[in-house]
Amino acid sequence: MANTYTKAAFTLTMSHADAALLTIAEQAVDILDTNGDDADLAAALSELRGVGRLGDDAQVDEIDLAIVLGGDGTILRAAELVRDGRAPVLGINMGHVGFLAEIEADVLDEAIRLSKHKPAAVLLAERWRGKAADMSNFLVLTIGTGIGGAIFCNNQLVHGARFRAGEFGYMQTARPGTRDVRRYSMNENCTLRVLRHRYAEHIGKALDDVTGEEIFDRYDAGDATCRRLVAEFFNGLGTGLYNLVNLFDPQTILIGGGIVERPGFLALLREHLAWFGIAEYIDTVSHGNDAGLVGAVYHFNQQYRSQSGDCA
Repeated sequence: MANTYTKAAFTLTMSHADAALLTIAEQAVDILDTNGDDADLAAALSELRGVGRLGDDAQVDEIDLAIVLGGDGTILRAAELVRDGRAPVLGINMGHVGFLAEIEADVLDEAIRLSKHKPAAVLLAERWRGKAADMSNFLVLTIGTGIGGAIFCNNQLVHGARFRAGEFGYMQTARPGTRDVRRYSMNENCTLRVLRHRYAEHIGKALDDVTGEEIFDRYDAGDATCRRLVAEFFNGLGTGLYNLVNLFDPQTILIGGGIVERPGFLALLREHLAWFGIAEYIDTVSHGNDAGLVGAVYHFNQQYRSQSGDCA
């Protein structure tokens, strides 16, 4: 078995697709089990597509999630290696005793799939170490390529009969007309991609040549087109949030997604929501783009360690 240093240095990023990442992780487990020294291990890992060496092929600040394969010593070494970054460490026990590991190797596939930035994981992160730590009723709404959501009601995560609870993106922002009903949903009116598409169409540019940051910068500078488009964006978002406030009566609704990290975003959102009378309900998530990963770690900490009677 390779020494602690080599195993700890093997980390995975979330830049790969789920299936590819899972395959790499499973191959890495096999290599760690069968190779006896560092030279053999390094040679074997070099043949895996998508695997690099920390410090050479990837820097600490480029890692989204450090998945550690090993025991407690390996996990401690990995924590030391990535301490200057912002990646949470998910320990997978491959030793005889793993007090620090959140999960066992036989649930590796589920760990990787749930470690994506999903709204339910974002919600769990807030309930664990965020602004909703003492709340029993709150919602999370995420703004990305689509609108996502999650519901925490009476101290429980709500899944729904078909595990589709929290699909806030399918709520209507206006009365449907003659087009496909989905064209009037939050997914089609309240995402940065839609905002970029509308601006790109107006100025005659390709979508890839327009960024959300550019639109909001021009909004701040007083550009008439951007002020109108951003106002429409917030109006659609406000319509959905207004409905959620009155449907669920939450203590708060936490907004997540890359856009919330823009300086001044929360103040601007609340300014537009004042018209709806719900500004005081709205806040942003605590962990930014890391919220989904933090929530996934919490989920496995609760689900698997509790089975053995360990404390969370």
